[in-house]
Amino acid sequence: MVTTNGTPNDEATAGKVAPGAAAAPAGAAEMQTAEGTKDIDWSEQLARVEAEVARLKDEYLRALAETENVRRRGARDREEASQYAVAGFARDMLAVADNLHRALGSVGAEARAADPALDALMSGVEMTERELASALERHGVKRIEAEGQLFDPHFHEALFEIPNAEVPNSTVLQVLSQGYTLNERILRPARVGVSRGGPKAAPAAAPQADAQARARASAEAYEQPSEAAGGTAAGRRVDEQL
Repeated sequence: MVTTNGTPNDEATAGKVAPGAAAAPAGAAEMQTAEGTKDIDWSEQLARVEAEVARLKDEYLRALAETENVRRRGARDREEASQYAVAGFARDMLAVADNLHRALGSVGAEARAADPALDALMSGVEMTERELASALERHGVKRIEAEGQLFDPHFHEALFEIPNAEVPNSTVLQVLSQGYTLNERILRPARVGVSRGGPKAAPAAAPQADAQARARASAEAYEQPSEAAGGTAAGRRVDEQL
């Protein structure tokens, strides 16, 4: 719209924009977007993805290791329950074995020789004791051979000392009550009297030392804490496999 003198009316043209002028900003925005896409740091993106993968893998390995620990603990608990389920009953039967042993020790050889009936009775007691020991052994209960052995606090309970310079110091000279093991775990220590004043004791014989070491290891195995989930050997093996 023009005025009477032929000049454009500014008010009428103020709200109108030339067609080419409106297209220019849109085209510029598209160019900027394309340039921004080209500027993405793919190495940084890859590093973030790799870090996330490493984190998830670590969590997976920890969970897998903990599952393995739970499985092992369950297997160990089942084995413990199977091997030591008779522990309470076996302890009660030890009192019977003790009484039979005392009965046999209360009658000397001369008294048995002088009385055939008494000798027959004591023979029956001996058979009963042997049968009881055999039944206990079938269920893993074995007697500890203490007399003549060096004192070992894992197997023996010393009640008194006996002066004796002829045998090595701390040798078991007297057994007041027999000790027993259940599947190589101490069921009851032997109550003994040990020597005092003799020469220094030599190291225990290899077979006896090995048996004692096995019994101690069996007794302590269940008390050892399980490995932490993040540092278990199982987790390391799984990591190597992956």
